[in-house]
Amino acid sequence: MEYTQLTSGILVRRYKRFLADVRLASGEEVVAHCPNTGSMRAVNVPGCRVWLSPSHNPARKLAWTWEWIELPMPGPEPALVSVHTGRANAWVEEALSTGRIAELAGYTALKREAKVEGARLDFRLTDARQTTHVEVKQVTLREDDGHGYFPDSVSERGRRHLESLAARVAMGERAVLLFCVAHTGIDTVAPAAHLAPAYAETLRRVAAQGVEVLAYGVSVTRDTAGVPCQAMLTRRLPVDLERQPPGA
Repeated sequence: MEYTQLTSGILVRRYKRFLADVRLASGEEVVAHCPNTGSMRAVNVPGCRVWLSPSHNPARKLAWTWEWIELPMPGPEPALVSVHTGRANAWVEEALSTGRIAELAGYTALKREAKVEGARLDFRLTDARQTTHVEVKQVTLREDDGHGYFPDSVSERGRRHLESLAARVAMGERAVLLFCVAHTGIDTVAPAAHLAPAYAETLRRVAAQGVEVLAYGVSVTRDTAGVPCQAMLTRRLPVDLERQPPGA
């Protein structure tokens, strides 16, 4: 995914779920659309640098969309984290189309938003071998122990998606949960049993029933001025279903 004309600012606050106040380098304070309905635990950090994309639609109420936030890390460079949940499926689709997800390469047809009984899953891949259903979840939560966790709050909808994947396996199809890790400082992923114990329990159970669990991380390229200009899924990351989260 290519980014053009990103503008930096400092996050003042996020509020009403979909709004964020950002102070630009000029000192002007603007209201940006926050395309994230989640809790944004450990990502909604006022005072950090953020990157906004402009809208050229005159009919749109807000002229800016919040794309990235830079979070301090133990090393010299901050981590870049995507707050735009709508980008995850686009990254995954591009990676599927170019064969960069080795475990899901070689399929001849891809359908978005595939309907199954009682649910809609993000992708259906088909060829002469088999049908594979893929559900994508964006990971942005990095806890103090340095590991990534999903979800960042209770997610009954996400838990139902796991049950839908398990149902496809029971019917003889292949089913994959794909964690799209949109945080350059995350190198491993685990279920967030400390925040959503029912989800973590269900994930472990359906994995034992044959649902495959994969994680791929986003790599971000900056231009010569340090502005993020490209992002794609390139990093195959380990998933530890048995990891005990902080405080467990």
